[in-house]
Amino acid sequence: MSSNKWLVAIAVAGAVTLTACGGATEAGSAGQTQQASPSASGQAQDPAAGQQEMPKPDLNGIPDVVAEVNGTKISKEDFTTAYEAQFQQMAMQSQMMGQEVDQAKLKKQTAEGIVGTELLIQEAGKRDLTASDKETDKALDEIVKSNQLKSTDEFMAEMKKQGMDEAKVTEELKNQVMVEKLIAEEAGDTKPTDKELKAAYDEAKKQQEAMAKQGGQAAEMPSFEEAKPQLEEQVKSQKEGEIVQKLAKDLRAKADVKINV
Repeated sequence: MSSNKWLVAIAVAGAVTLTACGGATEAGSAGQTQQASPSASGQAQDPAAGQQEMPKPDLNGIPDVVAEVNGTKISKEDFTTAYEAQFQQMAMQSQMMGQEVDQAKLKKQTAEGIVGTELLIQEAGKRDLTASDKETDKALDEIVKSNQLKSTDEFMAEMKKQGMDEAKVTEELKNQVMVEKLIAEEAGDTKPTDKELKAAYDEAKKQQEAMAKQGGQAAEMPSFEEAKPQLEEQVKSQKEGEIVQKLAKDLRAKADVKINV
């Protein structure tokens, strides 16, 4: 399920985000994994290519306990893993646009995202949703494949570089499986209707035509039948994302949450 790859996916991909409540949704649309990117350590680009040095994430002043969610503490370590990945993605985007990352805002969004994820994990636990070893292994295989890595060992090595040992990775994968079960339970049947697929297709076609009018290079639009499988995944993910956001918002309204960044 592409919209629900949590901290593990974020850490390895250095990419996207957590679906959560409120401000967390501004940080992204919950964790669609991408191929692993270069480190966010501020490594300089080739000056001859005319590229700027990548900025570094500012982790000064991050408290040992970044947030508390119904008594569960979110550690500085967990926050740092997620924030560095978020920052890397935002820094690349901002650099292309000639802007700087608003790190204060991004820190708050990242913290909100982690809080939202923790609320979903807690709710999954309350509903006695569990993750078997087989299900956890399957989730691991999917992430390895989606990041175009050669093996599980290569994945674990990448995670270790980012401060997550095998036990921590396994814990996060189990949480991921539990949350995916929670979303499936909450969402029910999200199979798109032909009417919804046609509307999504027409919208994509309209956007492509607008791009062409503005002089942009737009690829030729496939037929509706050719695009149908991708449209089904897109509409299904959108429906599930909306359900996740509503659930997380409802859980947040009833939760005891304190954020310290």
